[in-house]
Amino acid sequence: MLSLYLLPLLMELRDQSRQLEIENTARKLMYEELQGKLNESQTFKNYSIIRNKIEYKIIWNDSESTGQKEVCVKVEKNAFLPEFKVCGVLE
Repeated sequence: MLSLYLLPLLMELRDQSRQLEIENTARKLMYEELQGKLNESQTFKNYSIIRNKIEYKIIWNDSESTGQKEVCVKVEKNAFLPEFKVCGVLE
C-alpha cells in the first residue's frame, strides 16, 4: 500500500532529475560555444549535437536589441521531453 503512494512520487522525481540534466547540458553547451567563439575567430554556423540520446540544436542569431551575435541551445519537444531553450549573447 505504501508503494502506491511512493511510486508516482519517485517517477516525478526521476522526470525532474532528467529535465534538470538536460537544462544543465544545454547551458554548458551554450557557454562552451560562447567561449569557443571568443577564443577563436570561426564562422558562426548552426549545427546539432547529440548527448545522452538527446539532440541539442545550436543556433546563432543577430541579437535585435544589441546588434551582437546570440547563441541559443534548443531541445525540441517530444513525447518524453518538454521544449527547452537557453540563449546567451557574445560580448
